[in-house]
Amino acid sequence: MYKKIKAKVLKKVNKKKYRDYIYNYNVNYLKSLGVKIGNDCRIESLNFGSEPYLITIGDHVTVGANVQFVSHDGGVWIFREEYPNIDVLAPIKIGNNVFLGINSIIMPGVTVGDNCIIAAGSIVTKNVQSNTIVGGSPAKFLKTVEEYKEKVLENSVNTKGLSYQDKKSLLEGIFYG
Repeated sequence: MYKKIKAKVLKKVNKKKYRDYIYNYNVNYLKSLGVKIGNDCRIESLNFGSEPYLITIGDHVTVGANVQFVSHDGGVWIFREEYPNIDVLAPIKIGNNVFLGINSIIMPGVTVGDNCIIAAGSIVTKNVQSNTIVGGSPAKFLKTVEEYKEKVLENSVNTKGLSYQDKKSLLEGIFYG
């Protein structure tokens, strides 16, 4: 059904409107499962585990493609014969103004502070302090958001608002001479 909706929508709207439609669709669907989601969020993943109601996401958060939220410890399976009802569960909390990179995994009980970046492919097993960037497996502190900002401002290219062709021409001129 998702593919049919996608095909119909693509014929009717431009890419930005389509992206906004998908983000809103994902947010509304996840809210119906019990995920608590703030305002102005871009959610590209629907991998919110078996207890989505234990997940809270603040305002202005991007959840990249294939990000996974794991709110339980599946390893207790090996004790299931001895303890048939065993479960270990913990909530996950994502602060405000956070970017969760593609293919990240957020483990049970993790709190990500405000103004954070989780690098692509990271496995976050511990709380992340506000204003920091973490990455790796397991995720470790990389730098502050302020240090990152200084670096990206040196290398940034202003392409927002350009047409596809204008953006292509600009980038080809920069990178290919």
